[in-house]
Amino acid sequence: MADFDELDTLVVVPLARPDGPTSAAILMLLLDEQEAANVLRNLGHDEVRILAKSMFAAADASEAIVEAALDVFIEQSRSIGSLSIRADHHIRSVMHEALGNVRADNILAALAPQSSAAALEILRWMDVDQIRAVVADEHPQVGALVLSVLVPEVAAKVIEALEERQQTDLMLRAAYLSSVPAAAIEDLEAVLVTASQAKPSSPQQNVGGPSEVAKIIKQMPKPLSERAIRALRKQDRQLAQMIEEEMFVFENLRDLDKKTLGTVLRAVDAKQLGLALKGADEAMVTMCLGTMSKRAAETIRDEMTDQTMVKRTDVEEAQRGIMQVVRQMTASGEIAVAGGGEDYV
Repeated sequence: MADFDELDTLVVVPLARPDGPTSAAILMLLLDEQEAANVLRNLGHDEVRILAKSMFAAADASEAIVEAALDVFIEQSRSIGSLSIRADHHIRSVMHEALGNVRADNILAALAPQSSAAALEILRWMDVDQIRAVVADEHPQVGALVLSVLVPEVAAKVIEALEERQQTDLMLRAAYLSSVPAAAIEDLEAVLVTASQAKPSSPQQNVGGPSEVAKIIKQMPKPLSERAIRALRKQDRQLAQMIEEEMFVFENLRDLDKKTLGTVLRAVDAKQLGLALKGADEAMVTMCLGTMSKRAAETIRDEMTDQTMVKRTDVEEAQRGIMQVVRQMTASGEIAVAGGGEDYV
């Protein structure tokens, strides 16, 4: 009887209720593909991302968790009035059908300010390359309008790849904008719908390239790597140079011992080094200047201070110049650079 008395004292620990995203993900997995797709079409961009992530995580949910998710759904459904279910979607669909997308959105924006205009909603779903194509191919005024409604970070990426003349023209037009007729917004929406519905190009995976070949060569024994570079140079000198540059980049100066680094930097012009270090973090700057005399280090610091506004391309060019010095000194035997291969010293 003592055993039965002990059983009476056992406490049943309730199963933890799944959170909202998990419950929603389980429900989506229980629907057929078409029903689930219909649900996704009515969600925002961020909601789709969260739900998709939760669906992958919930794929192996236990039976108990599935039942708990259904309980959450039933409990929350009881508090929803029958008229409120899909009311927002129904109202918007009716108004869009009767008035057109832009005019309906103008009215809905006043009644429900939290909703986005149709054109803005389309832009949220387009990737930067699609938006860039619209800006490049359409009338400049359309491009200016697109830039004006994008968040600044995305707009900067879109305009970055355009020709300089087009960049200036679009930014001027965008700066001149103050108000836009509703018809212009409607035209913009039509352009965006066409662009967003265009068949996307097949996703591509970046593979190969000079950087990957450089990594491979760095793992070879030194005699083999040198022979490989010589053979590549005979076939394509420019490509071989790119691979050599990738084998030892400016950041790899961190891997040099203090004596070797000092030998390299003493062979570099102070102005060039100051410019190269403008693109480095403070730890890198301190490490490089630590190989010099106090006076030489102060000279470099002064060079860096004087160079207030520098182009990234100039900084990268200065860094490549220093790495060219490293390669020349390595080839002549003045310094030894450690590599991945077992024969490197």
